[in-house]
Amino acid sequence: MKILEIRAMKGPNYWSIRRHKLIVMKLDLEELEESPTNLISGFAERLEAMFPGMYEHRCSEGVPGGFFSRVRSGTWMGHVIEHIALELQTLAGMDCGFGRTRGTGEHGVYHVVFDYMEEKAGIYAAKAAVEAAEALISGAAFELAPVIQELREIRENERLGPSTGSIVEEALRRNIPFIRLNRHSLVQLGYGVHQKRIRATIASTTSNIAVDIACDKEETKNLLNAAAVPVPKGALVFDEEDLQAAVKKLGYPLAIKPRDGNHGKGATIHIETMEKALQAFHDAKKYSRWVMVEQFIEGFDHRLLVINYKFVAAAKRTPACVTGDGKHSIAELVEIANRDPRRGYGHEKVLTYIEIDAMSEKILAEKGLTTESVLPDGEILYLKTTANLSTGGTSTDVTDIVHPHNVFMAERIARIIGLDICGIDLMTPDISVPMRENRAAVIEVNAAPGFRMHLDPAEGLARNVAEPVVDMLFPPGTEGRIPIIAVTGTNGKTTTTRLIAHIVRAMGYQTGFTTTDGIYINNRLVETGDCTGPVSAEFVLKDPTVNFAVLETARGGILRAGLGYTKCDVAVVTNISADHLGLKGIHTLDDLARVKSVVPESVVQGGYAILNAEDEMVYNMRRKLNCNIALFSMDPQNAHVQALLRKGGMACVAEDGYITINKGGWKIRVAKISDIPLTMGGRARFMISNILAAVLAVYVREPKLEEIRLALETFIPSPTQTPGRMNEFRFRHFTVLVDYAHNSAGYQALSDYLAATPASYKTGIIAGVGDRRDEDIRDLGVIAAGMFDRIIIRQDRNNRGRSSEEIIGLLMEGIRSRSADIPCEIIPRESEAIDHAVRTARKGELLTICSDVVPDALEQIKQLKEQDDREALAAAQA
Repeated sequence: MKILEIRAMKGPNYWSIRRHKLIVMKLDLEELEESPTNLISGFAERLEAMFPGMYEHRCSEGVPGGFFSRVRSGTWMGHVIEHIALELQTLAGMDCGFGRTRGTGEHGVYHVVFDYMEEKAGIYAAKAAVEAAEALISGAAFELAPVIQELREIRENERLGPSTGSIVEEALRRNIPFIRLNRHSLVQLGYGVHQKRIRATIASTTSNIAVDIACDKEETKNLLNAAAVPVPKGALVFDEEDLQAAVKKLGYPLAIKPRDGNHGKGATIHIETMEKALQAFHDAKKYSRWVMVEQFIEGFDHRLLVINYKFVAAAKRTPACVTGDGKHSIAELVEIANRDPRRGYGHEKVLTYIEIDAMSEKILAEKGLTTESVLPDGEILYLKTTANLSTGGTSTDVTDIVHPHNVFMAERIARIIGLDICGIDLMTPDISVPMRENRAAVIEVNAAPGFRMHLDPAEGLARNVAEPVVDMLFPPGTEGRIPIIAVTGTNGKTTTTRLIAHIVRAMGYQTGFTTTDGIYINNRLVETGDCTGPVSAEFVLKDPTVNFAVLETARGGILRAGLGYTKCDVAVVTNISADHLGLKGIHTLDDLARVKSVVPESVVQGGYAILNAEDEMVYNMRRKLNCNIALFSMDPQNAHVQALLRKGGMACVAEDGYITINKGGWKIRVAKISDIPLTMGGRARFMISNILAAVLAVYVREPKLEEIRLALETFIPSPTQTPGRMNEFRFRHFTVLVDYAHNSAGYQALSDYLAATPASYKTGIIAGVGDRRDEDIRDLGVIAAGMFDRIIIRQDRNNRGRSSEEIIGLLMEGIRSRSADIPCEIIPRESEAIDHAVRTARKGELLTICSDVVPDALEQIKQLKEQDDREALAAAQA
């Protein structure tokens, strides 16, 4: 077997609209295509022995053991690998259950599709599943445990922590989208101008000064002490001499910790000798130049959580410990404790495995014990000096018994420090008693407090502490999303996108939009290149100045990674025609339509899908949509349009020379077609179709009609507003037209325009695209021969897998099949082809350049036009 490609989907995609996180592995079974599982001796038995948990895989049988039944009766190896990849992730604490395996159209080559929780873990699982399958086929040994552990470690390194994750999940429950901004815990909630950011449990609303204060334990203690908050007496020390003076002043027992520490690193408690104090001092020095020496307060460790200056939860924390039984060694007791099904690796479960680490060894040594020592029955041994859950500690929810005075003090402490998300560590014998009455003290105030102890306590009620965070960031009545209009189809996407963005700007929005030319923020080009994929969409949605997004969405990005957004408000589908067929498993127009349909299927309920009523494949997309439908058509009597109008629906049509919106039979004249520059005097019918789609997409957002009309009249086809789309340059004796037409539908639309455009002679510069089917390249030649009097064939900058000779040969076959005597020249470099065509242009000629690198062609034409203008001026002055 051979892995040909692995892609990770991150949004609505070709394989699933609802499941956004999918691995798509293109797998060549090679000789195994002829060997289903029932023909491989012993395979089923070995599979069941290695993965007994797969008994729960129901597969298409719909019952436990269904997948094993399929294996015994015979299935193909791609299907088996799909299930192995799912089981590997599940065994590593990532419960994944969706998968499907489909042929690509190539013999023995399949798309193996399955869901993942963390992308790197999914990719690793895909590769490991193939290795495991190969071992099962041959009967070779396969070490499963290291694979599972590696997946666990990848998961812990890549996943959002439980605190950040809980906030993200709460936001998603409220329809607030998120974007992960780095591989750690920096996350954007909401889009564009409505975005808020969190890093762990620090929010964009959190004061930087407050965080600095909380991170400086001495400063925190001084502020609290000045405000009559009980804190341990202590001293800040730098060297051993300072330490001795502090010990003499404070007396034992003591706690020593780094001034700038966190998560209990470098902290030691219950110090009762100078020897232990010195050791603790040097441990703390590893984390901070200055060290805190404090009185050790007797009691239990409690964490009080305050969000938006309101108390929300409290937990009693207990360090990792074991209880002796007079029989088992300490090491054995730890092993027994780790068998608790609530314990797991990292954050995968409520509790974390207890490990005997350096801190534990130090505690044991101080007590004269080793891991082989046997504790008396009932004796409790604490293995850590801190109660952090990440080191095996446990938590008990005590929210409901916190004394009102302690609640008052917690909220007051948060205000004193200035932290809107604040974790307060209180040492007290009894949290239900006011802290001043039982010698309690505030040990620390924490910025970015962990939520896990409250979300999943070992005992007591779980508390949704993420809810008040999202309440604070997005109060009721505020928005998390910005309007998104997505545009897809085969032809006309870019112009339609640009026109929509132009209208939206006229409505007063700060607009970001993506096209095949680049990314624009408020009409400023900020990124060049083909920007029609998910990364570019996210670029716009991350911009804090944007309050409306218009996103051109092409097939390539959908197949590569899915959409860059989960939902859009309006989706436009311009048309479906042959383009890029034979690539990425998309062989037919039906396949292509399925790819494009991902966009309208992602429209929010109550939003609109704007569909081309003249294209049956586009019109048929309505059957799978859960949103409103509106249609556009050049024919006001189109049967689909009329059927929708009879039901009270909405359409936009070209009628009696006007762009007309029809709402259930009531007509609204938007603008006269001949007054709209983009229509080229009404000759560019395909541009009229783009206008219908754009007008309807914006109209459903209920703008003022005058805004749409004005925008249409000021949107002029030019290198600035529509680069490479019907850009016309008038020289003294001839005219040059630059257009991005590159497929049969684009050529045919261009042909219709040229047929309606008078010219004494028509020359075309054309090229074939290497990654198209033979018939598609020939068809370009056929259409070109019908619309030009002379043809110049150039090469694309990238031949995409074919030789120049092969592409030119196919074009010539198409040209000669229609015209045996049309003049044809071959000039490989586009710049040379343009220079030659301009030099040899006849008076009254229309020279059409079908360019793939639009900026270069436009720049060259501009320079030639400037030269022509200078010559005209010189001639006039002579």
